[in-house]
Amino acid sequence: MNKAITDGIHFTPPDFSGGLTMWSSGDGTPGSDTYDGASNAAFVPADQDFGTSLELQKTESVQKLRYMGETPLLPGCYLQIKVRIKAISGNFPSIRVAGWAGGAGNFHVSGLTETASAVALDSYGKVVEVSAIVGTGTRTGVDMAWGPEALYGHFGLDLTGVNGGIVRIDDIEIEDVTHYFHRDMMGWVDVRDYGAVGDGINDDTAAFLAADDAANGRDVLIPTGVFYLEQNVSLTNRAVFHETVLMPDDAILSLTKNYDLPNYIDAFGDEAQAFKKAFQALLNSSGHESLDLGGRRIELSEPLNLQAAVPNRTSYATRRVIRNGQFYTKDSSTWESEDVTSLAAYTASNPYQLTAVANVANIPVGAIVTGTGVGREVYVREVNVGAGTLTLSLPLYDAEGSQNFTFTRHKYLLDFSGFDSISKFVVEGIEFQCSGRASGILLAPAGIAFAVKDCYLTRPKDRGISSPGEGCQGLMVDRCQFLSDESPVKVQDRVSIALNAAGNDVKIRDNRCVHTRHFAILAGSGNLISGNHWFHGDNEAAGIRDAGLVITQTNCKSTIDGNYIDNNFVEWSNEHDPYPEQSNEFSFGGLTIGDNIFTCNDVAPWFNFIVIKPHGADHFIHGLNVTGNVFRTLNGSIDRVEAIDTSFSDLNFDRMRNVVFQGNTFNTIDNDVFNPLIIHHDQLSAATTWTVETAGQLPFNGYARRVTAMMPDGPISNGSGGVNFSLPYASTKQGSDKGDINLTWSEATRGKVSVTVRMDNPL
Repeated sequence: MNKAITDGIHFTPPDFSGGLTMWSSGDGTPGSDTYDGASNAAFVPADQDFGTSLELQKTESVQKLRYMGETPLLPGCYLQIKVRIKAISGNFPSIRVAGWAGGAGNFHVSGLTETASAVALDSYGKVVEVSAIVGTGTRTGVDMAWGPEALYGHFGLDLTGVNGGIVRIDDIEIEDVTHYFHRDMMGWVDVRDYGAVGDGINDDTAAFLAADDAANGRDVLIPTGVFYLEQNVSLTNRAVFHETVLMPDDAILSLTKNYDLPNYIDAFGDEAQAFKKAFQALLNSSGHESLDLGGRRIELSEPLNLQAAVPNRTSYATRRVIRNGQFYTKDSSTWESEDVTSLAAYTASNPYQLTAVANVANIPVGAIVTGTGVGREVYVREVNVGAGTLTLSLPLYDAEGSQNFTFTRHKYLLDFSGFDSISKFVVEGIEFQCSGRASGILLAPAGIAFAVKDCYLTRPKDRGISSPGEGCQGLMVDRCQFLSDESPVKVQDRVSIALNAAGNDVKIRDNRCVHTRHFAILAGSGNLISGNHWFHGDNEAAGIRDAGLVITQTNCKSTIDGNYIDNNFVEWSNEHDPYPEQSNEFSFGGLTIGDNIFTCNDVAPWFNFIVIKPHGADHFIHGLNVTGNVFRTLNGSIDRVEAIDTSFSDLNFDRMRNVVFQGNTFNTIDNDVFNPLIIHHDQLSAATTWTVETAGQLPFNGYARRVTAMMPDGPISNGSGGVNFSLPYASTKQGSDKGDINLTWSEATRGKVSVTVRMDNPL
C-alpha cells in the first residue's frame, strides 16, 4: 500500500524555498510562531551538499522545527520522516525527529510518544541523516505509535543539548513506508494498524472493531502479542490469529466468517477456554447454528460448567449443534464424586420434594439421591436454601417420614445442569473419553428434544448420559456406543449406567452398550427403544444378571422393538410411584416387546428375560404384547423367559387383561409360554370331567381364566363306543395353582380336543 500512489496523497512538506511562513518554532499548530523573519533562521539558496536549505541557530533548550501543514495519518499507513543535517559552527547539538499528534476537533492527543531517538552531531560539515517512522500500530521499527485517535501530525525535528550551535537542514521528506510492514497485495489488515497494543493489559476492543470495519472482505490479522478485549467483539471478516486474546468471562468473541473450534483455539490458546468461548458465541449469535470442533481433542482437567461459560443465558431453545471432536479427561482430583449425607423429611402427598433438609446449601443440583424407599436414578432438580427444601426429579416409593439421605454428585465432561432449560440441542459425532474418571453428559433440569447422535461414550466412571429432571423430554439417543470401564467386573459389582430419563417420548435407537450395570432406566412414557444391542454379561459360571433396560412407569405406552438383549433382562417396575399400591389407576400396561433377540449364557436356571417388579399390592397387567421374539440360552437352560419379582408384592392374577404372548421362538427354555395357549389334550379313559393342564405354559404362571375355544380332534366316544355330539362346559382356575381347566361332559367320554386357554380377560 502506498497512499501517495493509490490515493494521490502528498506527504512531503514544501521546500524551504517557498518561504518560512509554513515552518513553526512551536508545535506547528495554527497561531504558533513561525521562522519567517526570525533572527536565528535564514534560507540558504545554494548549499554545496543540500542545494536549498535552512540555516538555524540553536537558541532554546529544545529548538523546534515543525511543518504547519497537517500531514494525515491513516489506519494501516506508516510514514517515515527523514532529515539530513550538518553542523556549521559553534556547539554541537543533538537532532531528533519529532511531531505533534492531532485528533478530531484539532485537539492534542496526549500520552503518545512524539519524539524519536536523538543523534549527536560531532563534526562540522559532516552530513548526518536521522529518520523515524510514525503510524497507528505498535510494530517493530515504528518509533512513534500513535494509535487510532491521532488523525494527523505536525512533523519536523528538535535540536537538543547546549545552545549556540548553527546547523543547516536539508528539505524535510515524509514518505509512505507501509510496504516495510506488508504489501498491498496481502489480503489482510493488521489490528496493530488500528491501535491494538497487544500487551495483555490495555483494551484493544476498539482496534479490533476498527480493523474489522476496514477489512471489507480481507482477513483480520491478529499478530504476535496478547490482546486484551474488555468488551464483546464480533468480527464480520475472517480472523487469523498468530497469537492469543484475553477476555472477561462475560465478553463474547464471535468469529462469524470462520466459526469453528480450531480458530478459537488459535485465539485463546487453551483448548478448554477456547471451547467455552466458542460455546458462548454459539448461544449468542444467530449467524451460526453449529460448532464444529474440527476433529480436535479437548483435554479437560475439570468438568465443563456450560452455563458458567454463558453467564447471560439461563435457558436456550433454538437449535444448536456441537459436532466432530473429542473430549478427553485428564487425571485430576476434580473428577471425584461428592457425597453429602443429610437428614430430610418426605411425604407422599408432596412427592417431588424433600423438606427440612439439613445442610441444604451443601447439596448440589444434579446429585443422585439414595436412601430407604428411593428408586433408582432420582436426582436433585432444584435447591431452595432459604426454605430448606429440595425438588426431586422423581417421587419416592416408600420414604414417609424423616431419614438420612445420601446425595452423590458425579462429575461430567459436559454439564448443562446450571441452565434452567435447554431445548433442541444436538451433540453429534463426539467421543467422550471419560477414562474411568468422569461421566459423560448431564442434561439441564428442563427442556425438550435434546439429541445425542453418533457419539462414543468411552469408559464412563458412573454415568453416560444423565437427566436430573425433565430436560430429557423427547430425548433422542441414536447410533451411539457406550463402552464400559467395568468389563472385568462382576455384574453385581458394577455401578455404571449408560443413560436415564425421567421425561416422556424418549427415542433410543441403534445404539450399542457394553458391560454397564444398566443400559437405560426410563421413568417416563412414550418410549421407543429400537435396534439397540446391549450386553452385560461376565465370565462367572452361573453368573448373576441384572436388568439391562428398566421401565419404571406402570402405564408406559412404550415399544421395545428389534433389539439384541444380551445377558440381561427387561425390568418393569413402579419404583417411582409415591403410592405404589394399586388404587383405581392404570396398572402395568401399554408395553410392546416385539421382534427382539434375547440371549444369555452361563446363567442360573432361574434367570428370566422379562421381569415385572410391583412395589405395591394389587397390581396387574392390562396391556402387554410379547410377539416375534427369539429367546435363546447357551451353556445351560433356564426355566422360563418371564417372571414376577415378588420382593415387594405379587400381581393380582384375577385382574389380568390384554396379555399377548405369540409368535416367539424358544431355544433351550424349559417352559415355553403362550397367551392364548392352545393345548392338545388326549383323554385316554372315559370320564365325565377331563382335567386339562396348562403345565406352566401360561405367562407368569398365570391362572387359567378363560377358555375361548375347544375343538374335538376326531370323535368323542362314550363308554359303549358311541359318539357323543354334546358340548362340554369349562371350569377355569382349577388345581392348586389355578392353572388348570376342567371340561365337564354330559356323560363319561374319551377322545382328543384342542383347547385355547387364556390367563387374562382379552376384553
